[in-house]
Amino acid sequence: MNYALSIAIALSLVFSHASAQHTPKGKLFIIGGGSRSNDLIKKLVETADLKSKDYIVVLPMASELPVESFQGIAKQIGELIPNKITSFNFSRATVGNKRWVDSLRNARLIYIAGGSQDRFMDVVKNTPVYEAIHAAYKNGSTVAGTSAGAAVMSKVMITGQQLAGDTTYKETFDKLWDKNIEFKDGLGLLDSVIIDQHFLKRSRHNRLISALAAYPDYTCIGIDESTAIIVRGNNIEVSGESQVMTISEPQGLKVNSRGLILMQDLRFGLYADGEKFLIR
Repeated sequence: MNYALSIAIALSLVFSHASAQHTPKGKLFIIGGGSRSNDLIKKLVETADLKSKDYIVVLPMASELPVESFQGIAKQIGELIPNKITSFNFSRATVGNKRWVDSLRNARLIYIAGGSQDRFMDVVKNTPVYEAIHAAYKNGSTVAGTSAGAAVMSKVMITGQQLAGDTTYKETFDKLWDKNIEFKDGLGLLDSVIIDQHFLKRSRHNRLISALAAYPDYTCIGIDESTAIIVRGNNIEVSGESQVMTISEPQGLKVNSRGLILMQDLRFGLYADGEKFLIR
């Protein structure tokens, strides 16, 4: 074997090892909102692969009804497995609670309830709670979320707010204008991916196209209600009753003099239960 080839192989092994070290050991189970079938929750439990002493933490901070949110998911999971399920409804006043944070860090399944993604991130951003979620995911825990709990998974998080013209909140966008979509910092468990939820049910295609125009190097994923994606590294599996849409790699992307988004083509995918795809 010649010297140059030996060096190339050695560097390849080093980079592969470094990449493996930085890839979280955990999984993400991201639900697009709506009802959660028993089959979907069974898939969540199967994905988390809980042992008898493992426990589950629910984070209901996105919800206006945190107790009800906790009780709903706890009942569904509790009908399948006997593991302990607890809720930590953190506030800015309690994000430093060491006992809660340590319990969160060691939870084998973390579930983020729906509601407002802004409300959730206003509590956890730049706090020990944020760090504990990342530590759990890095060390092999499953982090799940529904609706707003799905949107927060991304580093670049959709808030749902339009910025141009009439900014009254609407479930979908009525414009495809440049710089019309508001983003904030999410949890960052997914990088170079933007998640939207309630996708087909609420016709959020315009919103996702707007996100892709703002971040053309990203993969934008719309998850419909009663449907989830399971993320293992860069491998995605779809589970549930409806579909998942992906858009990426826009071609000929530009903005005209009126601020309208234009593009000639893009990469499009549509997936249903049991199908798999890769993200970059």
